[in-house]
Amino acid sequence: VRAKAQIDKKGAALKREDMARHLGAHLCRCTGYAKILDAIECVAKNEIPPLAAAGGVGSRTVKHEAEALALGDRGYIDDMRVPGMLHAALHLTAHARAGIKAIRTDAARAAEGVRAVYTASDIPGELMVGIIHKDWPVMIPVGGCTSYAGDVLAIVVAESRAQARAAAGLVEVDYEVHTPITDVDVALSTSEVAVWQTKDNVLSTSTYQRGDVDAALASSKHVVRETFQTQRIEHAFLEPEATLAVPSGSGETRRLHVYSGGQGVWDDRNDIARVLGLANDRVTVELITNGGAFGGKEDMSNQAHASLAAWLLDAPVKCVLSREESLLMHAKRHPIRMSYEMGCDENGKLTALRVRAVGDSGAYASVGMKVLERMAGHASGPYHLPSIDVESIAVRTNNPVGGAFRGFGANQAQFAMEGMLDRLAELAGIDSWEIRRRNVIQPGMVWGPGQLMDDGCNGALACLEAIKPHYDEAKKAGKAVGLGLGLKNSGLGNGFKEVTRAVVRIEDDGSLEVRHGWTEMGQGINTVAMQVAIEELGQHLAIDERRVRVVVDTTRELGLGQTTGSRGTLMGAGAVQDACRTALKAGLTRGIDHVGEYRVDWTTKLGDPGVTNPIIHSTFGYATQLVVIDRETGKIERVVAAHDVGRAVNPTLCEGQIEGSIHMGLGYALSEDFPADPETGFPTNMTLRSLGILRAKDVPPMKVMLVESPQPNAPYGIKGVGEIGLVPTAGAVAKALHELDGVWRTHLPMRRGNSEED
Repeated sequence: VRAKAQIDKKGAALKREDMARHLGAHLCRCTGYAKILDAIECVAKNEIPPLAAAGGVGSRTVKHEAEALALGDRGYIDDMRVPGMLHAALHLTAHARAGIKAIRTDAARAAEGVRAVYTASDIPGELMVGIIHKDWPVMIPVGGCTSYAGDVLAIVVAESRAQARAAAGLVEVDYEVHTPITDVDVALSTSEVAVWQTKDNVLSTSTYQRGDVDAALASSKHVVRETFQTQRIEHAFLEPEATLAVPSGSGETRRLHVYSGGQGVWDDRNDIARVLGLANDRVTVELITNGGAFGGKEDMSNQAHASLAAWLLDAPVKCVLSREESLLMHAKRHPIRMSYEMGCDENGKLTALRVRAVGDSGAYASVGMKVLERMAGHASGPYHLPSIDVESIAVRTNNPVGGAFRGFGANQAQFAMEGMLDRLAELAGIDSWEIRRRNVIQPGMVWGPGQLMDDGCNGALACLEAIKPHYDEAKKAGKAVGLGLGLKNSGLGNGFKEVTRAVVRIEDDGSLEVRHGWTEMGQGINTVAMQVAIEELGQHLAIDERRVRVVVDTTRELGLGQTTGSRGTLMGAGAVQDACRTALKAGLTRGIDHVGEYRVDWTTKLGDPGVTNPIIHSTFGYATQLVVIDRETGKIERVVAAHDVGRAVNPTLCEGQIEGSIHMGLGYALSEDFPADPETGFPTNMTLRSLGILRAKDVPPMKVMLVESPQPNAPYGIKGVGEIGLVPTAGAVAKALHELDGVWRTHLPMRRGNSEED
């Protein structure tokens, strides 16, 4: 509406920076605003580009269902209505660490419109859920103990949402309040256990060593020691969590159909069945396109609560979290303290690295142990270190849960690693670009945990070389310049057996249906599936994109695990490719399902002593980013990003992912924070406005360059792009600020431009 008003008022004279200012009240977490402003500019100038026809891999095909999405015709869970639907609201704890002595629900039960109130004692199956460890209680029972601010104590079901929420406020709880453990050092040293039903406060420890670090450091020409601290931040997806659960049938044929926006509907199904005491095949979880996630919808939020209420009442129940509940309940990015010690020789060649890291993983496991494991594995960035010694510890506290968030530990590690590299460059008398070129990982070299790198790592040097002219130009112009180089795995790796399947079906009328099991959350996995089908079958069939139906199918075993780890495009494309080739082998028979499969089952666990040449991850993406600051204004003038995508399935979608990642990376570097009160464990920033997310007017111009350095053994050479885009950003910003004022940064966010935490 604001754009329309400005276009009507100014027409072709509308300036991009003015439109960005008028969008100041709007929040977009996905795009970095770049594509939005591009579209507004095109309309203002009446220069509408022609729509690209649907094509195969490498084409700029318009996003699948783009019109419906842009016009708001593709509904979300909260838009869904079914006959007889009731509404659930949750009663959350008032204390992050407290024993539950009593829960009184009489007043809530007597409130207008209330159909039922449930507590933990009403759960027919298991109390605990979780992606990896089953340690997260659906509700805290009487006699139990709360462990963080998002713990649920009761579910209230009523005829309307307003009635349910009002009645939830009438639930009364008697607490035995304990002092929350909110400091990781206290958690590691105390004999008290922070989290109910756990034995100690160490969630996990990840370690590996190569070479003699002490000797290598002792013989190094230059050695730098520094401690870095990153902050907790919130995903800030625009659609809060919502679930609709609908029971059907009776007796042994009774089933539950759950509509979810989660990132792992298979894990959700299994845990919901656990809670209800049912076999998995009696629960179906159907994915409804969600409004963003970034890792924040991997864990269950209200799925089990809506399902429990629907099952016990034998009626459809919807539960939608408020923004405050969403902020309290779902996992956040880990704050991590990282102590680095690194050396180089007189030529700036790295000799050894020692890292000790401690991450605040909050109360429940989520995937916290894997985040700290990933941080450890990526501790050396995309560089060759002859000797290395890394240890990372995930610590349980009574702070908000730490879990999956775009970057998954790699961005924390590489903020520190890039800072160390720049400090050594200064001591060695070489510039930021040159020290990276001298140490960048190349095929045949051993990376970090001991992995012998293949030709896929050519992308790291290619990204450096792509950025060089822009780096030289900015330096020559006297700008304050920061450079960051990063890598990020695609896929889970670390010994996981990853398998995914897809189905291609050619109907009698010539239309094409593609089914897969990946969560579509705006990243474009449905578009990728369509393009792969066109790539494989377009020479054999007359394919009209209007007659291609892409379905996220969670009614059969097509998926495995979470849509996470920059693996959706990589694995989804592989499965659809295989399904299409199965169809070709079958003579393109119509009216039957042609099934394809893609698997990555050859990786090894980090630090496994029994493996000589470990393959920690099958695929890596690489990125170099240049941050240019104007010395007079102190503002970021532009960001130039060269990203190795392996093969760009859809360049437009790749650019959008990278622009959105840069926006998020700049916020992570400069302004975003989600602190918790050390006295209570409760978050202190409880609105979207308070999170420090950059608005359109704050985002500098971005230039994205796609580098294609194919990954061996990956379909079409694909590498994931969902996370790598914000891995090098904070380090690049820190170096640009150092060039501006001479101060080395060690803490995020870097609001006030000093080296200490704000």
